[in-house]
Amino acid sequence: MTYRILVVDDHEVVRLGLRALLSGQQDFVVVDEAASAEEAVEKAVLHRPDVVVMDIRMPGTNGIEATRAIKSKLPEVQVIILTSYAEDEMLFDAISAGAAGYVLKQGGGDDLVRAVRRVAEGDALLDPAVTQRVLARVRQATRQEQAAAFKDLTEQELRVLGLVSQGYTNKEIAKELFLGEGTVRNYVSSILSKLELTNRAEAAAYAVRHNLQEFLDQLA
Repeated sequence: MTYRILVVDDHEVVRLGLRALLSGQQDFVVVDEAASAEEAVEKAVLHRPDVVVMDIRMPGTNGIEATRAIKSKLPEVQVIILTSYAEDEMLFDAISAGAAGYVLKQGGGDDLVRAVRRVAEGDALLDPAVTQRVLARVRQATRQEQAAAFKDLTEQELRVLGLVSQGYTNKEIAKELFLGEGTVRNYVSSILSKLELTNRAEAAAYAVRHNLQEFLDQLA
């Protein structure tokens, strides 16, 4: 099988070197080069390569934004980030943008060849330690988003909203939480007002969209 590759770097000498290295593999074809993020997106759409080898640092729009744009238009295209430093922040952003992994520029040519072949075959290139840090960052961001979504609700209102999202009627919620039906109605009205929603269906959709049950589990 032959894998089609797009090379992206703002330095011509680097692009020529990458082209020479990758073209020397029998199963690789370098379909084009790009010198900027904008050009990378255009040529990715034009050629639909299997793999884009993307420099992370370029003048103007960087490789992370180019990766995000390419993955939004062509989710099947794999992107390998070329970087001089394994900086956490940059790697988090690159992986969040959809990169399959990264290769250090100071590594040998064989490392890049192996990396391209692996991602072309559907593998990821993430060091387990980096993966754990990325997942931890994603979990933290999710928790912060959930907390912001429900920050104005009391714990009892959260419980009521959780039952509303499961389709419980006011009478059923009252029985479940040992409350009067009037009290439940007041809670529901308060929830709708605080979340700026108009009815129970919207409240249920809001709860599901913001993963209320997961948030409640964390509070338990």
